[in-house]
Amino acid sequence: MPLKIAVQMDHISTVSIAGDTTFALCLEAQRRGHRLYHYTPDRLSLLGSTVFARIEEMQVRDEEGSHYSLGEPVRTDLSEMDVVLLRQDPPFDMNYITTTHILERIHPGTLVVNDPAWVRNSPEKIFVTEFSGLMPETLITKDPQEVAAFRRQHGDIIVKPLYGNGGAGVFHLHEADRNLASLLELFGQMFREPFIVQRYLKDVRKGDKRIILIDGEPVGAVNRVPAEHESRSNMHIGGRAEKAELTPREREICAAIGPSLRERGFILVGIDVIGDWMTEINVTSPTGVREVKRFGGADIAALFWDAVEAKR
Repeated sequence: MPLKIAVQMDHISTVSIAGDTTFALCLEAQRRGHRLYHYTPDRLSLLGSTVFARIEEMQVRDEEGSHYSLGEPVRTDLSEMDVVLLRQDPPFDMNYITTTHILERIHPGTLVVNDPAWVRNSPEKIFVTEFSGLMPETLITKDPQEVAAFRRQHGDIIVKPLYGNGGAGVFHLHEADRNLASLLELFGQMFREPFIVQRYLKDVRKGDKRIILIDGEPVGAVNRVPAEHESRSNMHIGGRAEKAELTPREREICAAIGPSLRERGFILVGIDVIGDWMTEINVTSPTGVREVKRFGGADIAALFWDAVEAKR
């Protein structure tokens, strides 16, 4: 039976369709005959106990430069939807968190994917610390003395914002780098939250693997190799995507975290693995679906909707 699906996202006009996972999910939903509706987070409202948004019916096309059509906005009670996809990109800030509080009012009567309460309670760089045996040595703090002691113990380190995304603000500091104090001063001025510090993994030169899980089960992966003079592998800053298969260690990681993902109602998750270590668990708007299919892997968008339809 066709579903009514509202997608809370950055405006459809801004997406790069070649690698956008939200767009891939919309294409597959439309192919199955579901009705798509589009709205941006600033159009979400709570009046008393009613959650509503000004939504536009949406059609999508896999055509660069002409990839969408939108109808007229209509103020709509989101409890009339069968599914809401929570897919706007981070930053994971108070605005993002507020949307999860609002959407929690209609879930699970309207299925919100991923579960908004658990999205709120599972920031990707903190959630991963529940699996300390699977991740590199990691420190979360604002205390410069703790950071300095961590670097003395582990040598080269990565310093990054706790709630950042897309590789923004990620620094690789060598053991003898004299810029640590200045960087921490700068971070202290820019961010109210603690920072995250991790032991640098030399295996990042071989790639940072994105593994996609549906309902806690791994369904595909793509390797992202950083550019020659970059320590970050994000594709929008020059990282190169390449075909990837799962190693036994990566399957071990997925098996270890799978039950927790299912318990939290996470249908679509992306984890990042460097060498033998998991560095992040992305539950907000994980990407990589189109790249996996492009390299001959699974049609993850189809697997995603199979899982959602089973829950409806």
